[in-house]
Amino acid sequence: MSYNLVWFKRDLRLHDHAPLWQACRHGPVQCLYIIEPSLWAAADAASQHYLFLRESLLDLDLALRKRGGGLRVEIGEAVDVLERLWRQAPFAALYSHQETGNWLSFQRDLAVQRWCRTRHLPWHEYPQFGVVRRLQDRDLWQAEWEKLMAANCLEAPTNVQWLQPELPMTLPEPQTLGLTQPDPPQRQPGGRRQGIETLRDFLFERSRGYRGGISSPLSAPSACSRLSPYLAFGCLSLREVVQASRRQIAALPQGDPRRAGLTAFVSRLYWHCHFIQKLESEPELEFRNMHRGYDGLREADWNPYHFQALIDGRTGWPLVDACVAMLKQTGWLNFRMRAMLVSVASYPLWLHWQPVGHWLARQFLDYEPGIHWSQMQMQAGTTGINATRVYNPIKQARDHDPHGHFVRHWLPAMRRVPQAWLLEPWRMPARLQQQCGVKVGVDIAEPPVDLEIATRQAKARLYAVRGKAEVKAAKAAIVAKHGSRQRPAPRRKARAASGWMQTELEF
Repeated sequence: MSYNLVWFKRDLRLHDHAPLWQACRHGPVQCLYIIEPSLWAAADAASQHYLFLRESLLDLDLALRKRGGGLRVEIGEAVDVLERLWRQAPFAALYSHQETGNWLSFQRDLAVQRWCRTRHLPWHEYPQFGVVRRLQDRDLWQAEWEKLMAANCLEAPTNVQWLQPELPMTLPEPQTLGLTQPDPPQRQPGGRRQGIETLRDFLFERSRGYRGGISSPLSAPSACSRLSPYLAFGCLSLREVVQASRRQIAALPQGDPRRAGLTAFVSRLYWHCHFIQKLESEPELEFRNMHRGYDGLREADWNPYHFQALIDGRTGWPLVDACVAMLKQTGWLNFRMRAMLVSVASYPLWLHWQPVGHWLARQFLDYEPGIHWSQMQMQAGTTGINATRVYNPIKQARDHDPHGHFVRHWLPAMRRVPQAWLLEPWRMPARLQQQCGVKVGVDIAEPPVDLEIATRQAKARLYAVRGKAEVKAAKAAIVAKHGSRQRPAPRRKARAASGWMQTELEF
């Protein structure tokens, strides 16, 4: 019996799933997920990603079984699995969403495309986000985004002739795939049902704190939408989130703080896709400077001691180390603190963005390659088209954690430090350290560099490259390919939103 194969990737839902909807219109359907060892062995993969995925797969399988179907899970490289299934029972067509993932998934898709051609097999791909494949003109992008977001969401199909998997779904343990990192004990659980619950809570309650609440690490955990992992893994579709937010905006009275919060939130969903489009248009951004004039800026100066201090949360700058501690426990951090971490890594510590980016990709549960690598380069100053953003961790602590509640929560040793020394505890006199029972260099790290001097030197090195005539001349082509055209918010708001908030996705 001929059938259609629906290949689930980072789209783990039945609702608003165009490949599933279209496949069901053209005959029997089998649903497939492939656990690909090469992707899980990559430098950007972590146990928490796999465990969130596994929870989402179980939720998806349950939803399919309620409708008379089920999810078939295979382990292997995509082409090998598809060839094996085709030999067992040839399928009429392959259906999936387009994916703007890392370089490995990009090469995987090219291999699948070649395989389909050799088998004369149609592969129908559909947009997952507001990202345009083979985009020719950035000027047309916003209209395409609005068109896709305005289209009707597709309901989960009914009255389908499902091909059930022959065996019950079995999912390997992360160690089997070489994933040995600890699972953050406070990370968000996976699955569409959890995503829907989080969306409703944000739309009806927590969005009232969105405006003004997303910058501070104290208020951000509840003020932010927290939908980013559910969008990154496709438990929710971007379109359904946009439409649900717009319906709620229309239903709320003027002056309701939730209305302003959701309006700002929708603009961030737009920026979410704007940044993913960059990687779609130039997949090499994962490992190559957007502006090639910055090649060699940091590569030869890699300092393993600085990197180790960062990933251990031992930089000595309290807010930085507290953010690292929070990441290890939750897998999440708000956009401003993410930007600050990359800024500290890129300027005073003078670390190249790619190794730092791989480490952060493993820390972020909501890792979305298109946003992640574009943001890494923007914060590191290698795009050539963005203003230099240098976040002083002492100023950020003064602005967003003035009483040290966040720092003291995540760094127990800081609870013994007097308020007067909270921002710069390494400057405490030895006698006071003894009185407090806190020893700098033991209980609290001493910064590896002088923040002010190292930052000034780093900016000078960056500006020296930026001032070169050939670097300035190459800027126009980058703007044409990647620059935004029309922003959905005034410049002041867009600038405030230009950090990692786009994932806020990293919401």
